[in-house]
Amino acid sequence: MSSGVKVADQVTAIYNQMRLVKNDADQRERIRLVLLRINEGFIDVEEGKIFREKDLEDKDDVYAFFLSLMKPEECCYLLYDCHYETVESPKEELVFVMWAPDTAKVGLRMQYATSKRNLAQILTGIKHILEINCPSDYADKEDFAKKIGGTVVKVEGNVCMHHN
Repeated sequence: MSSGVKVADQVTAIYNQMRLVKNDADQRERIRLVLLRINEGFIDVEEGKIFREKDLEDKDDVYAFFLSLMKPEECCYLLYDCHYETVESPKEELVFVMWAPDTAKVGLRMQYATSKRNLAQILTGIKHILEINCPSDYADKEDFAKKIGGTVVKVEGNVCMHHN
């Protein structure tokens, strides 16, 4: 089942910008995190919720900031350019999150769940698609690390798992 909610053109443009990072581009201008909401029949970027590398430089923990965007009783989608390290090497991959907390109204949760497919059709090539319904599911970086890859040892420069 799909909703009649459409994806705004701006979302496609931002997604393409995030996935096609150019090596010669100013890394401080790189989009790292975007909050999307359904508004008036469209999935669109929430005003003021595009965070570039330079916006996150003063954050001690980018992952904690990412989690802080998920408010109780408010559903949203997040595109997150996650920087992490595995036992083998550092990685930068996009993560798509649908935040539909158990505390949100049922109708709102249903709208986000049924609209997710419309958005997923545009977000081709994303390796990590997560649905989060309870903040405690991902409060621990180890739980998040398990979802994105078994040998993750750091998320956003912070140790999250120890391997022997």
